[in-house]
Amino acid sequence: MKKVRWRLLPFLVACYLLALIDRTNVGMASLQMSADIGLTKVQFGFGASLFFISYFLVEVPSNLALERFGARRWIARIMITWGLVSAATALVQGPASFYTLRLILGAAEAGFFPGIVLYLTYWMPPAYRGRVLAMFAVGIPVASFISSPLSGALLTLDGAMGLRGWQWLFLVEGLPATVMGLACLFWLSDRPDQARWLTQDERDWLGRALASSAKPVTGQPVSKWLLLRKPQFWALVLACCGASASGSVLGVWQPQFLKSFGLTDFTTGLVNSIPYGVATVAMVLWGYNSDRMNERGWHTAIPLLLIALSAVLISLSTGLVMVVVLLTGALAGAYCFKGPFWSLASGWLSPSEAAVGIAAINATSNLIGGAVMVNLYGWVYEATHSYAIALAPLAVLAIASALSILAVSRAAKAERPVPH
Repeated sequence: MKKVRWRLLPFLVACYLLALIDRTNVGMASLQMSADIGLTKVQFGFGASLFFISYFLVEVPSNLALERFGARRWIARIMITWGLVSAATALVQGPASFYTLRLILGAAEAGFFPGIVLYLTYWMPPAYRGRVLAMFAVGIPVASFISSPLSGALLTLDGAMGLRGWQWLFLVEGLPATVMGLACLFWLSDRPDQARWLTQDERDWLGRALASSAKPVTGQPVSKWLLLRKPQFWALVLACCGASASGSVLGVWQPQFLKSFGLTDFTTGLVNSIPYGVATVAMVLWGYNSDRMNERGWHTAIPLLLIALSAVLISLSTGLVMVVVLLTGALAGAYCFKGPFWSLASGWLSPSEAAVGIAAINATSNLIGGAVMVNLYGWVYEATHSYAIALAPLAVLAIASALSILAVSRAAKAERPVPH
């Protein structure tokens, strides 16, 4: 398992880091771009949210395609296309072209995160998944930790070779994903039995370990789409919405919130990276603790409650230092959630449901947490002119998400057979 982790995780984390940079760098770019192409706050929020709408529509078909064509080729396809589209965002001229490219970017990237979660279930027995998924998801805060100061620095290239700083940002941060996509074709293996970098004994052992932990198939085969009729599935979607909304809303709006304290573009990038740095460490430690205690429900619910508490207290804070501390709490909650949650969700789903289930949970929660909440933040800001008050709906959603995951966890425990 150590050999598998070292082969797959560093590479996949690097790929996911690029995905998150290209998804969220629009927040830093907006410090210059919005004025250049004539975007109001509401138009910017709407354009940023369009990513999640096309992402939602394409995500489940993308995961089914990964299952059919193999992870190696499909992950490469995703990365090559999103890298090109992200770089092309440097060419936007106004609201219409901004909207168009955000829609295309969402469709291009759709399926990457749930595809990797599904892919890791092909390699990781359940006992390893909490820490492994947390280590993979560490790419999320690391992406913003790295990209915030990098983006701030790229904005200072304003005027170089006739390009604005935000155009340099999209070009420099977009094209590396295409290069990594090509590398996927040579580095990844679809399944353990195809991994030439494992010995035959290692492949056999891993195959037995995965087979012994798989849910048994009982009764007649049924459509995997019947999963969507189960109340537990929708409870998992609601649970995921709170964390997804926190990450998406703060990823898009946090740079503007911080700049409202009078910071320069570059300083905004530096300060914006602080919450992500803390969240990176917290989520790895939280994922290990979840595995050590073999507990998923409270390890998923507590981060959601931290999001809610932080969002409420931000509305009562006025100083930059306290706001950064509370934003750190909200983002730490959003990312500590991921390892335990996806371990719980992938364990609840049967192998026949995994491709649809993982993608559908992620896509639907991104639609609500991303598209709806990112827009709602812009509308509340326009009405109140307060970045802090605009976070209030996030607190309500996070509380509902926490209650939802506790209900699922209790139901899962009740369904477990009593040992003889």
